[in-house]
Amino acid sequence: MDVVRILIAILLPPLGVFLQVGIGLQFWLNILLTILGYVPGIIHAIWVILRK
Repeated sequence: MDVVRILIAILLPPLGVFLQVGIGLQFWLNILLTILGYVPGIIHAIWVILRK
């Protein structure tokens, strides 16, 4: 299942974080990082998914 979440995180980083932790601090932080730059959003999303 983590492979699917990582693929989703590469395409839509906030969705990958949402599927992992729901709506919370990490989700909003990822939206901010994705707005500031797509790559930081991807890196953060993958970090959140793999941190589990």
